[in-house]
Amino acid sequence: MAGITDLPFRELVSSFGAGLVVSEMVASQEMVQAKPGVREKAELGFGKARTSVQLAGRDPHWMAEAARMVADNGARVIDINMGCPAKKVVGGYSGSALMRDPDHALRLIEAVVGAVDLPVTLKTRLGWDDDCLNAPGIARRAEGAGVRMITIHGRTRCQFYKGRADWAAIAQVKQAVSIPVIANGDIVDINSARQARAQSGADGVMIGRGAQGRPWLLAEVAAALHGHRSPQVPQGRDLVAMVSAHYEAMLSFYGEDLGLRVARKHLGWYMDVARTAAPLRRRVLTCKSPAAVLALLEDALLHGQEAAA
Repeated sequence: MAGITDLPFRELVSSFGAGLVVSEMVASQEMVQAKPGVREKAELGFGKARTSVQLAGRDPHWMAEAARMVADNGARVIDINMGCPAKKVVGGYSGSALMRDPDHALRLIEAVVGAVDLPVTLKTRLGWDDDCLNAPGIARRAEGAGVRMITIHGRTRCQFYKGRADWAAIAQVKQAVSIPVIANGDIVDINSARQARAQSGADGVMIGRGAQGRPWLLAEVAAALHGHRSPQVPQGRDLVAMVSAHYEAMLSFYGEDLGLRVARKHLGWYMDVARTAAPLRRRVLTCKSPAAVLALLEDALLHGQEAAA
């Protein structure tokens, strides 16, 4: 979810009542050394409730220093990323590459837990590949090191996002530890959330790609699973107002030039949900004037299919 779960999107998701939101993965060394753009990724974690700042790295020293930095800035929870399958991350021996070296992974975990008084959580996968399904053992060692919650994506690193998430395999992790286990992968609605919990025995679910274009989904699923009041899903002009406000928040956060480009993917997902007709969709996504984009949103979200008829 790098480049997606930025400050404007996380605040929008939180506004519907999500139980926990997680920052984009933040490279620990780059953050400590103040590389441009890195600290901004963790901004929502500073002083915000129900927010976790996710750190990645391969060096215990830099992981500990980054953990101290975000803790000093007011973060409430720190998450360690051992699940990212991206070649750039894995090539740097971070993310899910750590599953190939559990001893080194444990040193990173111990460094972060020892550096802060905050709850530290772990995000990982089932293993590196089908011959290395070591998530239960890593989870057990992580719990022993002080990790307070573990999220498991139901695929191996080598699967990337292909095939289907194996929620049943997460049950082995749940059986290996006493701390909460969260199921992740292919959870896109209330039904898939219920199935994931039933097959995994997990204590909760994490939703990533399923929230694209539907920022209310996390709160909607939580309400269904726990019998809470469901959030009001915006419809009609309320949807237009929500998307317009999100668009303006991205422009404000990134600046007009970069914000215009970053916003396109979100607008595309909103129009996917609204089933906007292709010609109007192209106009919105190729328009270079923020004012013109805002003027087109009502037709794109309310009348997109009518315009094509």
